[in-house]
Formats: sequence, structure tokens, C-alpha cells
Amino acid sequence: MKERIKDFMKRETILTAALVLALVSCFFVPPDKNYSEYIDVRTLILLFCLMAVMAGLKDLGVFRYIGEKLLGKVHSLPGIIGILVALCFLSGMIITNDVALITFVPFGILVLKLAEMENFVCITITLMTIAANLGSMLTPIGNPQNLYLYSASGISVGSFLWLMLPYSLFSALMLALVIFFFCRKKTASNEKMNASSASIQNNVPNLMGTIYYLALFFLCLAAVMKAISIYVLLPIIIIAVFIKNKKLLLEVDYNLLLTFVAFFLFIGNMGRIPWLNTLLVRVVNGHETIAAILLSQIISNVPAALLLSGFTTNLEALIVGTNIGGLGTLIASMASLISYKQIVQQYPEQKGRYFKIFTLWNVVFLFLFLIFCH
Repeated sequence: MKERIKDFMKRETILTAALVLALVSCFFVPPDKNYSEYIDVRTLILLFCLMAVMAGLKDLGVFRYIGEKLLGKVHSLPGIIGILVALCFLSGMIITNDVALITFVPFGILVLKLAEMENFVCITITLMTIAANLGSMLTPIGNPQNLYLYSASGISVGSFLWLMLPYSLFSALMLALVIFFFCRKKTASNEKMNASSASIQNNVPNLMGTIYYLALFFLCLAAVMKAISIYVLLPIIIIAVFIKNKKLLLEVDYNLLLTFVAFFLFIGNMGRIPWLNTLLVRVVNGHETIAAILLSQIISNVPAALLLSGFTTNLEALIVGTNIGGLGTLIASMASLISYKQIVQQYPEQKGRYFKIFTLWNVVFLFLFLIFCH
């Protein structure tokens, strides 16, 4: 039993910390009827529905098929790296940074293996991870903290896109420059790259299944834009996914949802302790962006968004800060751990090298963003 608990705490460090904080806060503010007001039900329902639908599209291989078709058209190292990075950057806007990395990092590793270019795996996966984290910043559904802050702020989708567009364009420019100036100097056999392209399966996903899940995805978008009620959306998604493939409902990240609930409880209780609330408001107000960036380096950007949102009304600055805060340390964005785990699994001897390359490029990107913000 102890071993199971230890294993859980290692795997779900952020959730464990959130549960401990929520429990401790209950001693300062005993449970009462106000607890129900803490929970942002809208965000939780939207997250659940989007994760369930994305699991369906991923199960059909829709995203991988798109990647295979694109990679079949390039025959150079910069071209291959550029396509893999672009896939993560663009898909992160729609399918979230987590799903983008879960889908395309194993795919990218496979492509590099087939082309016998595994010596480029660390830089390629690093750039793909940065691309997924930065691409996801543009839209409210790109990552969990965006969805939460978008709902909490009450701004329109158009306002959200306009707020993050300059940062997304800057991200795309930086990624393109890195690939152009760094990767063009790398050489690889044309024969190997052609063999890699020829080995790609190009398995066509089921058309009716794809249409089915895309229809559900557009329903989710309608709920995000408040065109339909979340209480109408939820039963539709549960029933539709259950009918198609009930196992997909088990693939939803319930630990993430529980993490949100725990942080909602903690923040709600902290807000009811007058002296602490006043102190935190003074510390955060006027420094939301930098506070979000710094806190994200320690506890990752999703918890940072949840914690800081309780002590400021300038949620737009938090949106910017928590997205940029996904750069930096390995845990600044929990999605980055998806890539790291793949490297450790596939190339255990290179985990140290990957960590150094990942940290170096993330610090460079973070530094450039800090300059851009000022």
C-alpha cells in the first residue's frame, strides 16, 4: 500500500501538492455552504468534453495521418524538422499542447529512426515541445490554463485571440529562425530521408468516424463561445463517445480535473483569510505577468494560473504570463514532461543530454520573450 502511495505521489506530484494544500486550508476555513461557490464548473465540464473528443480523434489516427501526408512531401533534414515543429505548433492551438506532444513526439522519433537521424532527436524533440507550448497560447482551448482564464475573465474569443496574436507570431518567427540558421547546417543522407518518407504508412482514418468526432468538437467550440449551454453539451458528449467507443471515457485525464478542484478549494479558502488575501493581492497586483512567469518555473503554469487568479482582476496579464511561463524549466509546462518521458523511454542514455538541450533552448526563448514583452 505504501509503495502504491509513493508511486502515485511521484507520478502526480502537482495533484498531490494541490490536495495537501486544499486539505490544510480546510483547517483555517472549515467546510461550509460557501465551498460550492469555489468550483468553476464551466471550466471542468469544457475540459472533460474536449479531452474526451480529442481522445476519439487521436484514436482514429487523424492527426498522425495529417503528419504522414505532410512529411511524405519533404526530403531534407530542415524540412523534416520544420514539418514536425509546425505540426506541434499549429495542432497545439486546436487539440491542446498535451495531445499534440502525445501524438507527434512518438511519431517524430519514429521518423528520425527510419531516416537513421537519431543523433538529431534531442534538438528535434526540444523544438517540437517548445512549439506545442507556444502554439497553444493563441486560443482559449490550446491549454488548460487558457480555458480557465478565458472563462474567468469573461473576454470574448476575438479579444483573446487579439491579445495573444503578437506573442504567437513572435513564437513562429523565433522557431523559423532557429530551424533556418541551426538546422540547415546539419547534413544527412538524401537516400535515408527518402527511405524514411517511403516507409510512412499513410493509413487513412475512418471517414465517418472522423466526421462524427469533428461534429462533437464543433459542439465543444460552440459551448466555449457560449452558443450552447455546457449542461446541454455534457450529456451529448458522454452519450456520443460512449456509443462510439466507451473506453475513450477512461482516457480522460481525471487527475487534471481533480487538480483543478483541489486548487479551487485552496484558492477559495485563502481568499477568506483577510490578512493573507490582502498580502497576496498586494504582491500580485501590478506584477501579474512576471509573477506568473516566475511561479510557473516552480509549480508549472496551470497551477500558477489557478493560484494567482484568486488575487488579481487583471486576468489578461495572467494569460500572457502563464503562457510565456511555460518556457524555462522542465516542469514550467507539465506537457513538457510528455516529451521527456518519451526520450527517457526510447533513449535512456540521452536523457542528460536532452535535459541540457531542452533547458538551454527554453531559457533562450524565455529570455527573448522577456525582451519582447518590454
